[in-house]
Amino acid sequence: MRQAGRYLPEYRALKARHSFGEMVRTPALAVEATLQPLRRFALDAAILFSDILVVPEALGQPYRFRDAGGIGMEFRLETAAQLDALAVDGLEDRLGYVGQALRLLRRELGAESALLGFGGSPWTLACYMVEGGGSEEFPETLRRFAGDRAFFDALLEKLTAALVRYFRMQIACGVDAIQIFDSWGGLVAGADYEAASLQWIRRIVAALPADFPVILYAKGTARHLAEQAAAGVRVLSVDWTVDLAQAHQDLTQNPQPKTQNRRVALQGNLDPALLGTTPGEVRAAATRLLESMRGRPGHIVNLGHGIRPDAKLDCVAALVDTVTSWR
Repeated sequence: MRQAGRYLPEYRALKARHSFGEMVRTPALAVEATLQPLRRFALDAAILFSDILVVPEALGQPYRFRDAGGIGMEFRLETAAQLDALAVDGLEDRLGYVGQALRLLRRELGAESALLGFGGSPWTLACYMVEGGGSEEFPETLRRFAGDRAFFDALLEKLTAALVRYFRMQIACGVDAIQIFDSWGGLVAGADYEAASLQWIRRIVAALPADFPVILYAKGTARHLAEQAAAGVRVLSVDWTVDLAQAHQDLTQNPQPKTQNRRVALQGNLDPALLGTTPGEVRAAATRLLESMRGRPGHIVNLGHGIRPDAKLDCVAALVDTVTSWR
């Protein structure tokens, strides 16, 4: 999950001198923010310091951080004319700063640490674009999805094409894996999840180089784990509300036809709030998770969501130490 953030004093010092947007769009600053956690902790991978909303911005719909908190888009995507104006061609050039940051990181990391690229799912990006910013329930997005499917499908088609280009660019710049964040996949249930999100993720994975590792994180979608495992991804990142050992058992005992000869790893899934408690509580919870997955191959230890600003450094250190010393 996200590694950089306000829990690091060195990140806060960097953020005091530069805006978030400046840090994302300046390769040297993005590299610095990406590497800060690795200098403190024995982590296996670095994940690019960026934002999923750089893709809508590159298409022609900029974003900003509201004074009162949260994300706002420059405008709400409402009309066919606005949709038509979103430009996929030239996206790689407009996101060239991402490629520059990745190439710098690849040289810095060498073969010592993995480098992860990422992006939002088409559905999750569409939520921000149609709603006009962040929301807890995205009511306008759900209304539009239910009432104007042609508009929504056209938007998801365009976002899928853009993300394929974006991920191919990241792969060319040296990332070892791509993580897709379907952060708002849990807003839609049943057949709607397939229509709104999973079918587009499947198209993206199929358009990337064969067997390139793709990690899928989809918050609040535990009931769809089997379908997600059959989407061509190599890793499912599971939120903290799921019993990870049970999920592994379910996927192993009842595999989807397309995954019977192919192992899908699980990533996760400690509650991020744990890092705001005490080192002792962190060690106990991490040990319970590790023991629950003992003998179950293909587990990547991680949080079940992004690290929070109130995470304590001694708790993060305790988590890393517990995992790296576990046998």
